[in-house]
Order: sequence, then structure tokens, then C-alpha cells
Amino acid sequence: MSTAPARHRGKAEHVARQLLERIIAAKLKPGSTFATEAELIAQFNVSRPTLRESLKLLESQGVLAGRPGPGGGIIVGQPSIDLLAHGVSVFLRLHEVPFVTVLKAREVIEPALAYEAALNAGKVDFAELEASIVRMKKLDAPSNQEAFIEENRVFHSIIARASGNKVLETFWHTISILAHGEHHGIRYSIGNQAHVIKAHQRILDACRRRDGNAASEAMEKHVISLEHLVRDRYQHLLKHPTSVVERPGHSPSNQQESL
Repeated sequence: MSTAPARHRGKAEHVARQLLERIIAAKLKPGSTFATEAELIAQFNVSRPTLRESLKLLESQGVLAGRPGPGGGIIVGQPSIDLLAHGVSVFLRLHEVPFVTVLKAREVIEPALAYEAALNAGKVDFAELEASIVRMKKLDAPSNQEAFIEENRVFHSIIARASGNKVLETFWHTISILAHGEHHGIRYSIGNQAHVIKAHQRILDACRRRDGNAASEAMEKHVISLEHLVRDRYQHLLKHPTSVVERPGHSPSNQQESL
């Protein structure tokens, strides 16, 4: 078998790494014009097919994008959590990782975030968490599942951001997309809503006291309750393979379809 395709891919990956390093070194912002194909071909002394393969690699990662029309060209993109979640979901689906394993990962990550939030959150964070709880109390979860689920996501995202740990925050955003109940048909009752509100209040109170251990413990009990909900009412989902999250830019009507 010819080694030419392998050499081509190797060269394309090498150029892609150099392009990425250039973007980082120049501190280019999303939306910035990067270069034209002709300029890059001349600078890197590569063929057009090799360069396009390099650009395709970076485009798949959200680093670069093509802008058509006058004034278009190659522009700097911004990798998104949705893109990361898509890649992780494909990996998990192909390895037949069950939904319950994703829930278990959330049970590890979120208590750690709550611990860090108790130590690092500021007054603005506390105010936003309190406001989220107030909004959640005004909702009627059974008749407005979407709003309830979104408000729940808001509270947890504030905790993640307030932790000050960008790596854990990124893990949380990815896991939350994979583990969110509405993707699997889970619905919340009035009783579930009251339980969630009380849990959020306990987490906030612990964070205000700067008690990391209490915040972590309250969060752990809270997220484990989701697994209990699944075990009680949706047991068939536990061993169901993790669903594939639709790649950003694709039709939302196909979201969460399995491979």
C-alpha cells in the first residue's frame, strides 16, 4: 500500500499545528481575518490540497472558518462547548457507554465545583444564585418543563463559573449537555421542583458561609437525586447508550439521534 496518503495527512497535521500556534501567538480574536489560501501556500510551501486538509482539521475543531463573499476568506473561529460535547458524545456512543455512567461523572464533578464556589464566589455570584432560586419558585414545572430545566441549568452554570476553575467548568458544561434529563424524556413533578429548590438553597447557604465541605455535600446529594429519579421512574434509561449530541450548525430537529 502506498504511503503517500499517510505522508499527506502527516504534513497537513503539522501545518495545522503551526497555524494554531500562529493564532495563539498573535492573540487573534474570533472573527478576525486570518489569511488567504494563496498567502498560506506561499508561507508554508505546501500544495493546495495539503493546506486545505490542514484548514479542514482546524475547522472541525472550531478554530478556523471560511467566510464567503466580498471581504471573505479564512477567519478565526471560537471552539464551543457544544462542539466539544458532540465529539465526546460520539466517542461515548461508539464505545457504548451507558447513560448512568454519564450521571456518575456528574456526581464527581459538581460537588468539586460547589466546593470551589464556596471559596471563590463573590457577592455578584451569590446575588445571581439567589435570583435563580426566586425565579424557579415562580415556575410551574409540570406545565413548563423547558423553563424549569433551563433555570436549573442556570443555577448550576453559575456555580461552575463561580468556582474559578476553568477546567472543571468546561467539564461540567460538557457533562451537563450529555446528562441533562430532557434529552432522555425525564420530566419533573411539583414534588421534584420543591426538592430542587431546597437543594439549591442549601448549596447557596453553604457557599455564603464559605463552607466548602457543606457546599460539596449538598451538591452531591442534589445530583445523586437525579440518578435516584432515573432509577425510580426511568430505569430503562440507565443502561441505554449515551445519545449523540448534534454537531453545532446542524438541524436541531435531528438532535440526540443515535448513530
